Amino acid sequence: MKLLHLDSSILGPQSASRELSAAVVARWQREMPGLAVVHRDLAADPLPHLSGASLAQADADEAALAATVMDEFLQADVIVVGAPMYNFGIPSQLKAWIDRVAVAGKTFRYTADGPQGLAGGKRVVVAASYGGFHAADASSNFVEPYLRFVFGFLGIDDIEFVTVEGLAVSPEQRAAAMSDAHGRIDVAPPLAA
Repeated sequence: MKLLHLDSSILGPQSASRELSAAVVARWQREMPGLAVVHRDLAADPLPHLSGASLAQADADEAALAATVMDEFLQADVIVVGAPMYNFGIPSQLKAWIDRVAVAGKTFRYTADGPQGLAGGKRVVVAASYGGFHAADASSNFVEPYLRFVFGFLGIDDIEFVTVEGLAVSPEQRAAAMSDAHGRIDVAPPLAA
């Protein structure tokens, strides 16, 4: 079994989403001996944003990197994503990764009946962190609805969110929210279920 671990926070060791995504991966490693993990730090080693040259595959190095990113995604059985909220949406670094894996003919296709995802059978766990309070259905939250839509568009419907909110409200709120999130990760149902 293969797990792809993506981090997109620019905050390094102070990042709540990084802490939680690492805890999710650690749980998978405890419960699935022999799990192969690939970690891609999208902030420390950002992917180039799409350009006309990207689409034309004019740069051999960029084309090779895009192929590697696609292979990592296609080979993964589980994808763990650290996704902080920046200005109500996902970091641009995570969007650049999505642009590399949302490719017609590889992860989805258009049909007479509409688009069809080709990357089904995967499980996605998103560790989402918010400075304020932004429920998944709030008009100010474009993280969860967007990621659910994108992964669903690619054919993935097994998506779980471990969310922490109110991290910037106070140190006490941050500590309580993080403790609660770690508790949810630790007592979740068995991963194989």
